[in-house]
Amino acid sequence: MSTHTAESVALVSYNPATGEAVDSVPVTPAGDMPAIVARARMAQKAWAKLSIEERAEIMRPIGARLAEEAERIGEILTREMGKPLAEGVGEVGYAASSWTEEIDEIIAAVAPQSLEDDNRSTTLFFDPLGVCAAITPWNFPVLMPHQAVLPGLLSGNTVILKPSEETPLCAQAYCDVINEFLPEGVLQVIHGDEVQGKALVSADIDLIVFTGSKSAGEHILGSASNGLKRVILELGGKDPMVVLEGADLDAAVAFGVRNAFRNAGQVCVSTERIYVDEKIAEDFEARFVEKTRELVQGNGMEEGVTIGPMITSQQKALVTAQVAEAVSDGATVLHGGGEGEGNFVPLTVLSGLTHDMRIMRDETFGPVACIQRISSDEEAIELANDTPYGLGACVWGETQHAADVARHIQAGMVGVNSGCGGASGSPWVGAKGSGYGFHSGPMGHRQFCQVRTVSVPKG
Repeated sequence: MSTHTAESVALVSYNPATGEAVDSVPVTPAGDMPAIVARARMAQKAWAKLSIEERAEIMRPIGARLAEEAERIGEILTREMGKPLAEGVGEVGYAASSWTEEIDEIIAAVAPQSLEDDNRSTTLFFDPLGVCAAITPWNFPVLMPHQAVLPGLLSGNTVILKPSEETPLCAQAYCDVINEFLPEGVLQVIHGDEVQGKALVSADIDLIVFTGSKSAGEHILGSASNGLKRVILELGGKDPMVVLEGADLDAAVAFGVRNAFRNAGQVCVSTERIYVDEKIAEDFEARFVEKTRELVQGNGMEEGVTIGPMITSQQKALVTAQVAEAVSDGATVLHGGGEGEGNFVPLTVLSGLTHDMRIMRDETFGPVACIQRISSDEEAIELANDTPYGLGACVWGETQHAADVARHIQAGMVGVNSGCGGASGSPWVGAKGSGYGFHSGPMGHRQFCQVRTVSVPKG
């Protein structure tokens, strides 16, 4: 975890697996925010005057440079966030390897488009919005900044990034590489907690890109109404997995275990609720527990570890309280349970659950798989939709049957016999309380732009 006080000048990042300090960064005084935004505003004028091809020429070499630094930044990521080293390095490596492809996708997405009718010719332009504020979380502390910084910059905006106070070091390292190539003031990084975040949101900016909790997103949306700032909000999730009779149980179990426990369950699209047809539930549960036993918890820097710790003791306490309450209310522990040492929560599998239990309603964000038996497609759909959230979901079964059920689930992204991620170019989009705007893919890239039309009469 990271700690600082209002009087301190350093934000210290701690390894959640060991409690040891990793390093520190200076806290940005909230009172400096107007000057930081003014610097971004000034830099944006010259940056926006460049064509997108000229900006791309400046930015293309960053991918190769980032690849050179992937192991170093990935190790920083693992030390301050906790995920296994291979995943930390892989997260940075993915941003690097996809850099050029994403640049090309963004250029195509925001290229001018032509419309015509009998009376006029219209050109749609996708112009920069101005100054973009990106406030990003700790669970994917390089990829989450990456998804805002790259399209924000290439579209002609300047970006002010506030990474999570829990993972400032790897985000700073990522931006340091990018800033080797950019003009001064185009990308700035500020550090701190909600004090700095609120100061940034209330400053003279044009767009806020935020990934985090539903409650924080609601506060940001309210604050953004002052000045009608644009917002892109990716918020919490309580993703359901529906397993129908006829599903490939080996494939369904393998996915369910991986997606419930990956990153210690600290993923916005973690599988938190599993609804299984009662005719196959006993077999599914037995296989699920067996597969869970193959995972190894520990310090992400150690060989063979597949699951790391919770990010903080506070997050651990939230998860263990939900589990304890569910057990008290009648849930059965099939695997795990209990407290665990340090910031570790034992990988836990629960059954015998109902929607009267808080663990089936509130976001858990921890390594807990909750299995509830269902008797019909209609019950599965009703329970899957019984949530204020709507980020991802998945349905497993005979393909057409599963696809028919999937079409009735109220989530932004639904996978059939797979996770919720779509084909190349698909947006990352939430429904209900999980999203306001969206990012990624051509449709997402355009949200970093002001659409402007210029029309010329014919004849």
